[in-house]
Amino acid sequence: MINDEVLRLARVLWNYHHVDHVVEKSDCILALGSHDTRVADRAAELYLEKMAPVLIFSGGLGNLTKEIWTKSEAELFATIALQKGVPADAILIENRSTNTGENIMFTKSILKQHRLDPQKFIVVKKPYMERRSLATFKKHWPDKDLIVTSPQLSFEDYPTDEIPLEKVINIMVGDLQRIKLYPAKGFQIYQEIPENVWDAYERLIKLGFDKHLAAN
Repeated sequence: MINDEVLRLARVLWNYHHVDHVVEKSDCILALGSHDTRVADRAAELYLEKMAPVLIFSGGLGNLTKEIWTKSEAELFATIALQKGVPADAILIENRSTNTGENIMFTKSILKQHRLDPQKFIVVKKPYMERRSLATFKKHWPDKDLIVTSPQLSFEDYPTDEIPLEKVINIMVGDLQRIKLYPAKGFQIYQEIPENVWDAYERLIKLGFDKHLAAN
């Protein structure tokens, strides 16, 4: 049940997951695939604002998309960008990855194939995956400069019929757990989690928002 207390706790997690970077001109825009096509909208918008000359879409079919799509996340996102006016010769597609670590590793290969070596990236992801994307990118590609952004939506405006609020809260809880666990597994760099954020996480689990937790 989603009541005022659940909403208050969820906003704590939502705010923590944002890193609040200011977008600047860069060498490359890297849009990480997901079930939220608004990520593609945001990436295309940044390209059309001339924030970078190259736009990479990375993503095969992950846990949340293999049940709903037959086309890879990257290919679907690229189609959206083309429809918005991004030229085909500015787009690179990586369509094999199934998680954020693979997004980055396979993108390295694509860039090498095209003899590109961007030093400054704008990474575009879902709003509540900004921090995890930052932590994963800096683990696998520590020598690159990085700006993380996402669709410019408030917590209240983000949910849709396809991505309902209950699902958003469950994923945010699971992503916070991964921020805590994954540095020890070598998947991400360490991120400090304030006490009030961890308290909100634990309380949401007790309230039943545990559908996206990973096995420890």
